[in-house]
Amino acid sequence: MKEFIQVQHLFKSFGNGAKKVEVLRGIDLTFSRGEKAAIVGASGVGKTTLLHILGTLDRPTAGKVLYEGKDIFTLNEKDLALFRNREIGFVFQFHHLLPEFTALENTIMPCLIQGMSTKEATLRAEAILTLVGLKDRLSHKPGELSGGEQQRVAVARALVLEPKILLADEPTGNLDSKTGESVFALLHELNRLKNVTIIIVTHNPNLAAQMPRQVILTDGKASG
Repeated sequence: MKEFIQVQHLFKSFGNGAKKVEVLRGIDLTFSRGEKAAIVGASGVGKTTLLHILGTLDRPTAGKVLYEGKDIFTLNEKDLALFRNREIGFVFQFHHLLPEFTALENTIMPCLIQGMSTKEATLRAEAILTLVGLKDRLSHKPGELSGGEQQRVAVARALVLEPKILLADEPTGNLDSKTGESVFALLHELNRLKNVTIIIVTHNPNLAAQMPRQVILTDGKASG
């Protein structure tokens, strides 16, 4: 399979001098288009840091991240933000939905930020919300939805612009096990339907075991 994402000799440290902490220490990884992978490891080992760098939310101290051969961190902040909004979807443990807006309005938001017409944005949002099983909940605000439904809206919002990559940080960590399993099943289905590359951070060994690949972080290094 063609290498879609290449991580080359990636380092990330925080602080300086005596207070410098090296979190990532020379990581080399590749991911293929449409791949599903879990990033696992002990607490504090740098899983979220790695995910944030993959998502261009943070820059590495050294090393490269290539998307389809392009060294993404050579872009300036404006172009990097455009790339991130267009190509990468994010789902976090807490859904970060805007409470005053409906499920449809929350999902539309990334489209409007991109300058899409309200009509096209609405059609896209309705389609993806239907796909995640919320066809009858479009006009409900987050407070009127269950935890699992709120996270499904967050997944729909992440995928409404049809990104090539979905990065998820503990996407089921705030849900009961049954609801978490249903959200996880949804991610698998969306991968099958959309061929979106899914990389998740999870502490849940049962969910991690369902992913075809597990990347294990230990002492700032990656294997798997």
